[in-house]
Amino acid sequence: MSLTAVEIHNLTVTYDRRPVLWDIDFSLPAGHLIGVVGPNGSGKTTLLKSIMQLIPSSSGYIRLFDQPLEEVRHRISYVPQRESVDWDFPVSVRQVVRMGRYRRGNLLRRLSAQDKALADHAIEQVGMTAFADRQISQLSGGQQQRVFIARSLAQEADLYFMDEPFAGVDAASEDAILKLLSSMKEAGKTVVIVHHDLQTARSFFDWMVLLNTRLIKAGVTKEVFTSQNLQEAYGGQLTILSQVSDLVQEKDFPIREKQYRDKP
Repeated sequence: MSLTAVEIHNLTVTYDRRPVLWDIDFSLPAGHLIGVVGPNGSGKTTLLKSIMQLIPSSSGYIRLFDQPLEEVRHRISYVPQRESVDWDFPVSVRQVVRMGRYRRGNLLRRLSAQDKALADHAIEQVGMTAFADRQISQLSGGQQQRVFIARSLAQEADLYFMDEPFAGVDAASEDAILKLLSSMKEAGKTVVIVHHDLQTARSFFDWMVLLNTRLIKAGVTKEVFTSQNLQEAYGGQLTILSQVSDLVQEKDFPIREKQYRDKP
């Protein structure tokens, strides 16, 4: 029996009395790459923020490795959307990544040589060693995303939540990030990723969570990624629904939302 990394029961989250997530109930096994997909406004980012207690929930409970977040926070890493970060802040790549070595309650301590070595190794893992002393404002979107992931890696967590790590990145960065995520899975890590591109979702993830305010389906990708489930989640946003699976597989269907397509 595999270890459960995430368990969510009867989770409801509302904004201005309007439900964004409604009675969500699922569990996720450890050691998988898990995609969270659904149309705009379906609650994907809200789900991650609820798990990390960045926003309050109206009802339900969340357990990570069968514990509340506060008991296992040191084992959890969160990578928010790149657009939510002030990239003009005067700090270098190395300084950002070293922030991952601090823990709540020890923010004033000096980093050890081991901490610095772990941060440098994380920078190397994402292919950014040559940019270690560069200001983050001087980086491309894909490079900035790699830095954020390196910071997360420096935490040496067991469970990672990432909100749109592939958004706005170039093809080389997307390939580098995907290879890194695959190696994390091989090392037994659990990575939960909010993702908008159905063209790549089926090949990227071995587990998926399909949302549209309520849970449509959670499970292994081949069971979740069906025309019926996609129709239920996306409704009128999909056309020629009977051909969705074939079109996505052939990459002949413009399912990726415009604001998440790669930027030049």
